[in-house]
Amino acid sequence: MRIYQERVLPHIIDRACSVGQVMKLRRQLVPRARGRVLEVGMGSGINLALYNPEAVELVYGLEPSEGMRRKAQHNLSYSPVPVEWLGLPGETIPLEDESVDTVLLTFTLCTIPDWHTALEEMKRVLKPGGELLFLEHGESPDNTVRKWQNRINPGWKKIAGGCNLNRNIASLISQAGFELETLETFYMPRAPRIAGYIYTGVARKQVMAETAVLK
Repeated sequence: MRIYQERVLPHIIDRACSVGQVMKLRRQLVPRARGRVLEVGMGSGINLALYNPEAVELVYGLEPSEGMRRKAQHNLSYSPVPVEWLGLPGETIPLEDESVDTVLLTFTLCTIPDWHTALEEMKRVLKPGGELLFLEHGESPDNTVRKWQNRINPGWKKIAGGCNLNRNIASLISQAGFELETLETFYMPRAPRIAGYIYTGVARKQVMAETAVLK
């Protein structure tokens, strides 16, 4: 199983996540990143070529899979922006509080086991006013599709590296204390409906208003 996870699966994921329609969606989102960027689940570095080098200072690439980091070497060699690897799971981010301007999630939140802790960590390291950019697949609003997602999900997770078909991405982001600024949902053309319902948009960390107490 380890050979499959580290040698075979990275190639499958890289291929599936770089098809034409997926790349079109990436090109619409990734160039919005600014400043110091935390990319959670960098994978094989598919997004690197899409960053705007005039707007991005540094990309922290969080990727726990050794197989995916090996797969990323080619894309790293052509990266227009500097990259620093953070080889840890999404639930652990070794960065200081309020130290990044942008957090980028592309087809990652479906896989992280403890999504709530991971999003809390992203919120912790994001500066006030910073943006969480997301492009994910997840739970369909259609009853028939959703039933199949729930039915298939246990087996799907085993062969797809822990990927979940049935997470309501918008709800997870909101539950973690982010405010959704923009949200688009749709079925990706020519993709199986059980795996092709897309959530994409921008969220910001909710900033609690400070109240002064007079004594």
